[in-house]
Amino acid sequence: MGDCATQKMRFETTPLALEAAFDGGKLTSDGGLIWLAKADEELGNLCEKIASHVPEWRKGPSIRHSLVRLVRQRVLQIACGYEDQNDSDTLRRDPLLKLVCGSLPETDGDLASQPTISRLENAPDARACLRMAEALSELYLRERSKDGAPPERILLDFDATDDPAHGDQEGAYYHGYYEEHILHPLLVFDGDTGQLITAVLRAGNTHASRGALAVLRRIVRRLREAWGEEVQIEIRADAGFAVPEIYDYCEKEGIGYTIGLISNPRLEEIAQDLLEQAKRESEEREGEKVRLVSGGSYRALSWEHARRVIYKAEVLEKGTNTRFVVTSRSDEPEELYDWYIRRGEAEGWIKDFKRALKADRLSCHRFWANQFRLILHAAAYWLMDALRRKLVEVGVRRMQLDTLRLSLIKIGGRVRQLLTKVRLHLASGHPGQRLWHVLSSADPELAHE
Repeated sequence: MGDCATQKMRFETTPLALEAAFDGGKLTSDGGLIWLAKADEELGNLCEKIASHVPEWRKGPSIRHSLVRLVRQRVLQIACGYEDQNDSDTLRRDPLLKLVCGSLPETDGDLASQPTISRLENAPDARACLRMAEALSELYLRERSKDGAPPERILLDFDATDDPAHGDQEGAYYHGYYEEHILHPLLVFDGDTGQLITAVLRAGNTHASRGALAVLRRIVRRLREAWGEEVQIEIRADAGFAVPEIYDYCEKEGIGYTIGLISNPRLEEIAQDLLEQAKRESEEREGEKVRLVSGGSYRALSWEHARRVIYKAEVLEKGTNTRFVVTSRSDEPEELYDWYIRRGEAEGWIKDFKRALKADRLSCHRFWANQFRLILHAAAYWLMDALRRKLVEVGVRRMQLDTLRLSLIKIGGRVRQLLTKVRLHLASGHPGQRLWHVLSSADPELAHE
């Protein structure tokens, strides 16, 4: 089969045969793009703020696409599920994508193609990427206090994740824990709201805690600049971040911390009595699962002083399990451990970031190009998450972002450019109509006819 867009394909269906061809004209498969564009506007024109830090690599008067348009095109494509640069070659003609990027769907020229998008992603350097990351942080600060009152407490969930490398990317190395060649991003979420605060790309052979203290320092400084010294800040993280420099900094700055600990013989000895008790209770209950939690004082050789450690002893059908957490909190052991394991919610946010927004598709060669790409995916995450939050506020159940995309964004429609307006005719049978009506009814600025 050739690549001709009008080549016909025949299917022997009943009662009549079906003939198909890509000749429908000014159609879009992403009718919900308009909601993404509105979310960008309500977030203070995030794409524009990111674009303001992209170095202009083009020279001369023949520049066709502004940096803002290029960034918006790329971010919206990612949000719609088109993470590959190559997708731009066909999507550049999508009439609705053209409209939300500032071009008329029928009379203006096409958007940027893959080569231009590739040059865009390779334009930023380290300084530019830092400024873009700061723009994301500023967005978080504004959205976190948009009700007018600064928060009294901020919980920072730190986590590392693997982005598999399938080429010769700068910074891609084999990591023994993940057993593959990866890049190793550091992600920070607000543990109470799930908002993405920052995404920092690191080489694949770095420890999970590498650079975490520097990132924590910057975040703490901005939080206190924005909301004063009285804001309470806590960090919650898994055992990959269990390093003395983080404990020492938190104690010096009055920051609470609850961080997992990797087991060792001394910790296992501390938990031994509790584990034996759990075994006895499990036997008395005819093999039922038993979980006991306790706490005590513990000092590792690398620590300057002893710290509070919470430990769990659990008996399961498949065997026994012990876990350890170092903390500055004073909660009862079981309550504290339950609060700590709620950091697992961040794994769901990372899943959305990587699976729905394809944030692990860092396929550029240059390291800083991939850092920029990670920021573009983070921007797409903010747009989609903003729509999800708005729906939750009016009573719609919370959805994963890929489900939200199918329900709200992936709606086929015909785009007509008229003399005084553009008309979008959406697929009449799409089940996402309800979400459109809910969003429309909740927005007093939208005109209803």
